[in-house]
Parts: sequence; structure tokens; C-alpha cells
Amino acid sequence: MKVLAMILAGGRGSRLDILSEKRVKPSVPFAGKFRIIDFALSNCSNSGIYDIALLTQYLPLSLNEHIGSGKPWDFDRRDTAITMLQPHEKLGGNSWYQGTADAIRQNIEFIQSKNPKYVLILSGDHIYKMDYRWMLKEHEENDAELTIAVQPVPIEEASRFGIFEVDQNKKILSFEEKPAEPKSNLASMGIYIFNTDSLLEYLQKLENHDLDFGNHVIPAMIHEERKVYVHTYDSYWKDVGTYDSYLEANLDLIKKSEEVGINFYDQGWKIYTRSADLAPVRIGVTGSVQNSLICNGCKIEGSVENSVLGPGVTVRKGATIRNSIIFSGTYVDENSHLDTVITDKKTYIGKNSFIGNGNGNIPNKERPDLLSSGITVIGKGVIIPDGSIVGKNVRIFSGVKIDENNRLIETGETIKW
Repeated sequence: MKVLAMILAGGRGSRLDILSEKRVKPSVPFAGKFRIIDFALSNCSNSGIYDIALLTQYLPLSLNEHIGSGKPWDFDRRDTAITMLQPHEKLGGNSWYQGTADAIRQNIEFIQSKNPKYVLILSGDHIYKMDYRWMLKEHEENDAELTIAVQPVPIEEASRFGIFEVDQNKKILSFEEKPAEPKSNLASMGIYIFNTDSLLEYLQKLENHDLDFGNHVIPAMIHEERKVYVHTYDSYWKDVGTYDSYLEANLDLIKKSEEVGINFYDQGWKIYTRSADLAPVRIGVTGSVQNSLICNGCKIEGSVENSVLGPGVTVRKGATIRNSIIFSGTYVDENSHLDTVITDKKTYIGKNSFIGNGNGNIPNKERPDLLSSGITVIGKGVIIPDGSIVGKNVRIFSGVKIDENNRLIETGETIKW
């Protein structure tokens, strides 16, 4: 076998907060019908890479059910397969993955059993379309031991990333994690192609308990002047690890065509997923949809503008949804208004309610680091009664049933029960 892809898909995604409360980050819905993990899986399938290992850890059930045998991505072949690698207890060692490289290290025997020439290591929580064959071609042409995908970023933003300095041949000279004064603007995308023997060498000789590629493996290889190169990628790529970036990436899909981040209509590079068989969208005589993505099973009698609606969402007469991401099975009753809201699955918004209401922009009092730009987030299965008013930067956790005597939720509040 030439290439084994190993996808790191066990991270909780703590900054996605309520959206990852009941699921792992790569399993969070995106663009209505997809999951974040679909992009890495589809990139592998479209690149002709069919031997896949998915390293799971935190709340894996939703992800396991979504992927199943891998049929939507053509991974259920006779000679290839998708393998789920959950951490397990071993004699004399911890079971929980302690770092990105430790997750791979705990599965060395699996790699050896597959005996690939190269190991492609991916993050399962980024939004992008990439043909890994071009990266592999450069890796072979450079006779590299490790090739790292990088993306040029504005120099004023470079301090947010791991930054590489390279020579004229793209060989890495130095690497610095989130430098105060960056020497370059080439940011790591967390995509690596290793020669298998080089990968196993460093996994076995580095003794860090919390072994990480960015903090340990890559710096060690650069320090020892091994053949480490970059592959430059300058198309759309998004880390959707925060509420702001998640909303932005979804709304990127409905900008003018020349500004589109991910083109779902490119038949040459499809994004595959597992989806339910639902009836077509129905837009009633009172319904109106502008500049939005609407999934199958939706029934629209109200107004939807600049928003993304997942499968089976109902918007009743007189209701309006603007600048929002609505997950599947949500019901927005008559004359309710949502603006800059993210709702998880099967949420009920009662009649005559205002969600994301008000002009004030007080950050969330409990987690100002997560919500300060005006987004209101409502968890899975939340029930909001008729006549409710919910302000901006509000967090309502999954399963909450708002008391009818407490229908005013001020901007910046958090409701957990």
C-alpha cells in the first residue's frame, strides 16, 4: 500500500461549546446537510486514497453512526476499508490520547500491519477541498521525509498560527508557534505527509508523554536538519473552531459566486455525506427565501434571508430568520424572529418570540471569550415558549425548557437548566 490516511477526529472542540456538548467537533453539522468530517473524508476519496484510519476519542457515537462502513465516500471496498481507532487501555500505559502525535504513536502496530510507504495525517475539523496527490507529488520530487501543507496568511494575522520560514526550495529552516514577531506568513494547516520509517522513528524515540506534532515532532526534525518541506496551498481553508468562524464559514457559502469559499456544485470534486431521505423543500404562498441554503424536508411559510437551514426545518407564517444557522428538525412558530442565531437540532421556538434581539452588544457574562460579536446559540432540543425575548450573546444549553415565567433572557446571559 502506498498511502495510509490517518484522520485525527477525537477533539472536543471546547470553543464550540454548546455545539460540541453532545458530539465531537468533526461531527458538528456544516452547510445544513454535511458534517465537518465530510471534507477530509471526501478529499481522501477524491484523491484516490481509500485506506483510512479515523482516530476518535471524545463522544464518538455520533461520528461512528454518521460514517458507518464509509459507503458514501466509497470506502467500503473489498481491498480497502475505513478503520475506527478508539483509545484503549494497555499494560503499563494510559489509554487516553495525550496529544496529536501520541494518538498516532498509540497505533504504531496498526500502521505496521498496513505497511504503507507514506502516512498522510489530517485534522478532521477543517473546511477545505484539496487534492492530496499534488502534495504527495512534491513530497516525492523533494525526496522529503516530511511535507507540511501551509497557507499564506496576512502578515498581521501570522501571530495566531504556527509559522514556517523556508528557503527558495521550500525546505523548512525554522518553525515557531504563534510568534510575536513572525518572520514569514506561511501558516501550518495541520496536514502532514510522512515517510513511514521517519514517522515511526520519531514516534518511538521522543519520550514526551503528551507527544504533539507541532510542539515536539516537527521541531525535532527541523533541529536535526532532516528533509522537511512545505507544500503551499492558497485556496479556501477554514478552521471552524469558534462560534464566529463557524458562522462566517457557513455564510461564506451564500456570498456572491465569485466570493464562494467552498463550491458544492463542482461535479469534479464532490463533497460526500450520509443524509436522510426527505421530501423536497416546500415554500408556501406566504414563504420567501433570499440568498440562503435550504435542505430537503424544509417547509417555509415565513421569510428566510442570508441563512442556512438544515434538513426538516419548519418556518411558520410570519416568522423571519436572518443571518442564522438552523440545524435539522428545528421548528420556528408563527411571527417569531431570529437574527444572528445558531440553533442545534430539534429546537422549538414558540410563537411571537424574538431571538437575538436588541441593539446592545454586551459579551456573554460567563464566557466573554466565546461570545462577544452578537451571536446567540441555542442547544439541542431546547424549548422556548411563546412570547419569549432572548438577547444577543446568549448561551442556552441542550435540553433546556425555558420557564414560561422567565421568557425574558437578557443579552449576555447563560441558561444551563
